[in-house]
Amino acid sequence: MSGTSEGPTPAADLDRSAVTDSDHTTYHHVFATAPLSMAVVDGAGLVVSANAALGELLGADPEALTGRVAADLVELASDARSRYAYQEVLRGRQARLRCTRRLKHPEGHSVWVQITVAPLTGGRPGVLMSVTDISARRELQARLRHLQMHDPVSRLPNRTLFFERLTAALEAQSYELGGTGRIGLCYLDLDGFKAVNDTLGHRVGDRLLAAVAERLTRVADEAGYARAATPLVARLGGDEFALLVEDSTGTEQLADLAESALKALQEPFDLAGQRLSLTASIGVVERHASGTTATGLMQAADTTLYWAKADGKGRWTLFDPERNAHRMTRQALSSTLRPAIERGEFALEYQPLVGMEDGRLSGVEALIRWNHPQFGTLTPNRFIGLAEEDGSIVPLGRWALNTACRQARRWQLDRPGEPPIFVSVNVAVRQVWDSDLVADVAEILAETGLAPHLLQLELTESAVMGSAGRPLQALQALSDMGVRIAIDDFGTGYSNLAYLSRLPVSVLKLDGSFVRGFQYEADAKADAPNPADEVIVEAMIQLAHRLGLTVTAECVETAAQAVRLRRIGCDTGQGWLYSRPVPPGRISELLGARTYAVGNP
Repeated sequence: MSGTSEGPTPAADLDRSAVTDSDHTTYHHVFATAPLSMAVVDGAGLVVSANAALGELLGADPEALTGRVAADLVELASDARSRYAYQEVLRGRQARLRCTRRLKHPEGHSVWVQITVAPLTGGRPGVLMSVTDISARRELQARLRHLQMHDPVSRLPNRTLFFERLTAALEAQSYELGGTGRIGLCYLDLDGFKAVNDTLGHRVGDRLLAAVAERLTRVADEAGYARAATPLVARLGGDEFALLVEDSTGTEQLADLAESALKALQEPFDLAGQRLSLTASIGVVERHASGTTATGLMQAADTTLYWAKADGKGRWTLFDPERNAHRMTRQALSSTLRPAIERGEFALEYQPLVGMEDGRLSGVEALIRWNHPQFGTLTPNRFIGLAEEDGSIVPLGRWALNTACRQARRWQLDRPGEPPIFVSVNVAVRQVWDSDLVADVAEILAETGLAPHLLQLELTESAVMGSAGRPLQALQALSDMGVRIAIDDFGTGYSNLAYLSRLPVSVLKLDGSFVRGFQYEADAKADAPNPADEVIVEAMIQLAHRLGLTVTAECVETAAQAVRLRRIGCDTGQGWLYSRPVPPGRISELLGARTYAVGNP
C-alpha cells in the first residue's frame, strides 16, 4: 500500500511554536497591564489596539479607540513639522518621533503629554505609539520658571523676562502680520530712593518698592482697558521699573502713560506707620519696531532717563534724536581730543583787531580750529568745554600759545619796517590751576623771541573777577613780565567794579551782545539811536578809561556801529565788518595796508 501520512512533528518545531504562543500571550498581557499608555498603529495611521492606560489618559474606552486615526487622538497633525515626521516614521523612513502636546481631557482639564512613535520590533508592520503624562513635570517647570522670571520683592516680571518679551516683540513676525508695527517704553527711576534705604532700612525700602509696583500695575491695567493689550510692568533692578507697550500708537500714548505713572506716585505712601512721599523720573521712547534692537531701545531709554534727572527730576522726558546726536558727538569728540592734539589736527586762525580812530591793524586774536577727520572744521564752542572738563585744555592751550607767539614773531620778522602787531590768546582758568602758566609763557617768549608786550592773554570776566590766591598771583606775575591781560566778554557777569581796579588788567573786551544791540531803531524815526544802549556802552568805556584801561568792542558788523563806537571813545574794534577769522597768510597781506579796509573777507 502506498500513501502518505503526517509523521510526528519534530521536537524543535513544537518547542518553537510553544515559545511563540507564550511570547504572544506575554506580550498582550504586558501591553494591556503596563502603566505606560500605548497603542499599536498600522501603516495607514489607524489604531490597531490601545491599552487601558491610554484609555484612562484620554478618558475613553480602550476598545473604542480601535480604528481611530491615531494622529487625531494626540494632535500629531497640529503642526506641519510633526505631521511630516510622523508620516516618515509610518513609512519606515525615519526611526523615531518624539514631541510634546497639550491635550484636552473630556472632564475639562488639560494634560501635558510626551509622545513617542517608533517602529514595531521584529519587522512587523506598524508602529508603537507611547504617551507619557508629564503634567506634574510641566507644572514644576512652570513654577520654577515663574520664580526665575519674577522679582521676589515686587512680584513683577524681572529683567530677564522683560528682555525676553522685548526681544520677542522686536522680531519681524511679531509686527509684520498685524498691529501698528511700533513699540514704546517708559523707563522709570525713583528719585531719592537710596535715602529711604539709608535712613529707614531695607525692609521699609522693599515695602516701598512693592507699593510702587502695585500702583504702576494699576496704571498699566487702566491704560489697557481701552486697548488690545496691557503694558508690561517690570522691575529691572534696584529702584528701576519699565512699562513696555507693544503695538503703541505714537508718542501721545506713551506720554499719557508716563503722566499717569507720575501722578500715581505723587500720592504719599503709608508704610508701617511711615508716611513717605517720593517722585520719579521717566525716560520715554517710542519708535518703529522695524530696525530697532533691544539694546538700542534700552540705550535710548537710559539716555532719556538721564535727561529727565538732569532737567530737574520728578518729570518725564521724551527721547530727542537731535539731542542724542549732540550727546554722541560730544562723547566722540571727548574720547579723541588728546590723540587729536598729538596728531596735529588743530590749527589757528586770526581775526584782526583794528584801531577805531586810525583804522590800522593793531593786533589779532588767535582762534583755534579743530580739523576733525569725521566732523569737519569745528569752532571752539564745540570742544573747549570738553577740553576743560578732561584737562586736555592744558596741552592744547600750551600748543595754541606757542603757535600764536611763533606766528606773531614771524610777521614781525617778515615786515621789519612795519609797527609790530600783538597777538591775543585765550586762556582757560584750568590752565592757571593745572599748569605753571607763568613759566610756560616765559619759556615760549624766550624760545620765539616775541616781546612780552606783543602778547595779550584773554580770560573771561567770570574767571578773572573771582580770582584769588594762585590765579591772581599768576596774573600779577604775567603783568609784571609785560604781558597784557584782557577781560573777555566783559559786561555779562556780575562785575565787582571796585575789585576791577585792583586787578592787573589792561584791556576790557565788551561782550558782543552790547554791540549787537548797538544799532539804530527800525521804526518810523529811522536813524534815531537807542539811547539806553549808547548810555550803557559809553559809561563802560569812560569807566575803563578812568581806570587806565583800553576797550575793544567785539562783533562789530556794520559801519553804523563802528561810527557810533568811535564817537563815544571805543579804542579797538573786532568783527566781520573788518574781517572774519582768516589763515595767517591773509594777515600777512593785510599788514602792508596803511589803513584797514572795511569789509575784507
